[in-house]
Amino acid sequence: MASLNDIRSTFLNYFERNGHEVVDSSPLVPRNDPTLMFANSGMVQFKNLFTGLETRDYKRATTSQKCVRAGGKHNDLDNVGYTARHHTFFEMLGNFSFGDYFKTEAIPFAWELLTNDFAIDKDRLLATVYHTDDEAAEIWKKLGLPDDRIIRIATSDNFWQMGPTGPCGPCTEIFYDHGDHIWGGPPGSPEEDGDRFIEIWNIVFMQNEQFEDGSMRALDMQSIDTGMGLERIGALLQGKHDNYDTDLMRALIEASANATSVDADGPKNVHHRVIADHLRSTSFLIADGVMPSNEGRGYVLRRIMRRAMRHAHLLGAKDPLMHRLVPALVTQMGAAYPELGRAQAMIEETLKLEETRFIQTLDRGLRLLDDELGKLPEGAALPGEAAFKLYDTYGFPLDLTQDALREKDRTVDTDGFDAAMAEQKAKARAAWAGTGESKDAKIWFDLADKLEPTDFLGYETETAEGQVLALVKDGAEVSELTVGEEGWMVVNQTPFYAESGGQVGDTGTVLKSDGSGVVSNTQKMPGNLFAHRVTPAKTALAVGDALELRVDHARRSSIRANHSATHLLHEALRETLGDHVAQRGSLNAPDRLRFDFSHAKALSADELTKVESDVNAFIRQNTPVETRIMTPDDARAIGAQALFGEKYGDEVRVVSMGKAATGKGVGGDTYSIELCGGTHVKQTGDIGLCVVLGDSASSAGVRRIEALTGQAALDHLIGQQQRLGAVADILKTSPADAAERVQALVDERKALNAELAQLRRDLAMAGGAGGGAPEAEEVNGVKFFAQVLTGVSGKDLPALIDEHKTRLESGAVLLIADAGGKAAVAAGVTADLTDKLSAVDLVKAAVVELGGKGGGGRPDMAQGGGKDAANADAAIVAAKGVLG
Repeated sequence: MASLNDIRSTFLNYFERNGHEVVDSSPLVPRNDPTLMFANSGMVQFKNLFTGLETRDYKRATTSQKCVRAGGKHNDLDNVGYTARHHTFFEMLGNFSFGDYFKTEAIPFAWELLTNDFAIDKDRLLATVYHTDDEAAEIWKKLGLPDDRIIRIATSDNFWQMGPTGPCGPCTEIFYDHGDHIWGGPPGSPEEDGDRFIEIWNIVFMQNEQFEDGSMRALDMQSIDTGMGLERIGALLQGKHDNYDTDLMRALIEASANATSVDADGPKNVHHRVIADHLRSTSFLIADGVMPSNEGRGYVLRRIMRRAMRHAHLLGAKDPLMHRLVPALVTQMGAAYPELGRAQAMIEETLKLEETRFIQTLDRGLRLLDDELGKLPEGAALPGEAAFKLYDTYGFPLDLTQDALREKDRTVDTDGFDAAMAEQKAKARAAWAGTGESKDAKIWFDLADKLEPTDFLGYETETAEGQVLALVKDGAEVSELTVGEEGWMVVNQTPFYAESGGQVGDTGTVLKSDGSGVVSNTQKMPGNLFAHRVTPAKTALAVGDALELRVDHARRSSIRANHSATHLLHEALRETLGDHVAQRGSLNAPDRLRFDFSHAKALSADELTKVESDVNAFIRQNTPVETRIMTPDDARAIGAQALFGEKYGDEVRVVSMGKAATGKGVGGDTYSIELCGGTHVKQTGDIGLCVVLGDSASSAGVRRIEALTGQAALDHLIGQQQRLGAVADILKTSPADAAERVQALVDERKALNAELAQLRRDLAMAGGAGGGAPEAEEVNGVKFFAQVLTGVSGKDLPALIDEHKTRLESGAVLLIADAGGKAAVAAGVTADLTDKLSAVDLVKAAVVELGGKGGGGRPDMAQGGGKDAANADAAIVAAKGVLG
């Protein structure tokens, strides 16, 4: 039996033999389409090739694309685990033609692969075509498919669109007939939703482009886009009718069963299926740089993770389970997708952290759900307000609540949920703005088609000559920029670094024979064009001008130092905290560096000190910073760190620095090795110094460190030293003894404050500065002592109340402290009287006369305050009134 890995290889090898370039799967986070949250089909990475905005050195391609459908239009989350063919993660096998071949080649390619290489019975296959597509129907006839197995479909089922905009066109779908022993009818029939006829392949004839206003135009070139789910074709070829019975999915299900000691095929098998599917989607998303959060992609990831974790809970798992299944996934899919192995430590750490947190709230949330259901008639839907409370308080997304209710044959009032959601801003509303190219990208793709990529010279020099190839202003190409007019400039070669990889773009100047200009930013555009944000001075800047380009040396030097220090910092964090540490974002600016990394908790003072010490030790080594051009595989083989989710070309730049006894690399002694396209110092000593300012939380599971290097670090330390010196001068001691002297003063101050407080209490008990404390009087059979005090704070009154209660043995006390005209009031009642007299009532009566409100405490002790201590006598009289 062919495994899914074998089937994937057979597919790719077949199309490679037929002239197709085997292209690696793109990351799940689209790089070229802001309308998509995740890659949901094989054609996503080729979208700009279909529209003609981009060209590559091949016109035929084949891929096995990793896809996620768990949100928006393509959302299969609710069905996963309960049906035979729904997944959140799946692999889409595809072959593509970009203006090379069309219907007459695409359909025979599919037929030959299915019937020859995969040896599928021809008599079991049928095809659908768009109802007006006579050409496709004729091609199927020539291949021997009879008319009754060529079905014309007039609906959008056979007109494919990736999304609301973009390439689209009619398609032909290939179905497999599993036999009349399974209920269901062919596509287009009333029984089409049955399981007898299963779609295995869709071939799209890419002819049109759809726009936001609903209009459509014919594409300049006719292209092919196909998609065949690996899981579906795998089930067919392995003689199964359920994707979850394939070898790969079965291995993951059995891993779940072994970890939970729950039968894989027993009554709880659906839980294993959900876990197996969600293990794949969560692991691949994390490997591609998505982290759980409360918005956007991170929120969708969290929803999937928590759904899987609830099913683990239903299997009886009391401790985190998902992270223990990652090795099984890497074993099954790591060879085809090596990013899984590279990210394994991070995946396990993230899953464990998220599940640990979720377990703490899961039981409470499910108890709340049961409580709410207990208030309802049998079978009634859960009110939307209750579902929203679960979401808002416990982080249960609606689909998780629906999934929990599904097993109880209950539903949710979704309209009520929506109404409750509308009352406040949803915590996790996906404010999706996209991460693809800018909306005016067309001008840059047009330029990329006619211009060669910018030749970057900035690794070796900060000055160079170049010729202006294009100027852009307000999204349109112009022939010149006049004096003071800001726009973008493209030159044939440049020393200016374009912003990428966390390093900010260079600034500087451009010079020509009769003028100059200021470069305020440099950005990287499609086609590897470096765009300089420039403002001409003295004379206009025109296409064709010859220029001298000069990078701001001081600014570049600071940026270089910060970037190199970031590499050392990254490795120091890994050495100190563990291999799960991975870059999650960075900023290398002229004035500082910022580094975000995966870690579950704040760093201790000792950990921060060690990290800073290690970085500075390698700075002092003053070893050369070496760069090499290598293939990505060779770079990773020597231990190079790569940014998860990044797509690298055939060659990568590898930056190495520092020597360590237990290092990596060819000689095993290199401290830091990273794939990086940024600019760096020549020697680690050029960094000068690194000062870590501290760490903070960036997002869930991600910490952020900020640091200074070079002159900025030195200035910071000098400032700290000056401030310490000023403190030492005030203390009349040396800086070395300042801390000890400050501690002594703090201790002395505490002792004096305590002594002063005691003296105030003693003075008050003695009757105040004038001497002679008032005597207690009897009011309605109760001893009552009242006194107005000065020089005593409100916080001293409770202790004085206790002392007076002790003296009275039985009775009530009212004390009013006059503090600059304002009054603090306290009252006390001895324990034998609290059943018939409350100190709270005494305070409330007195406070009213003092211009205050309320007051509170216990029956034996209460406090309050007022605005006017001048009415203290009236306050005492009012308190007496409470006694009778």
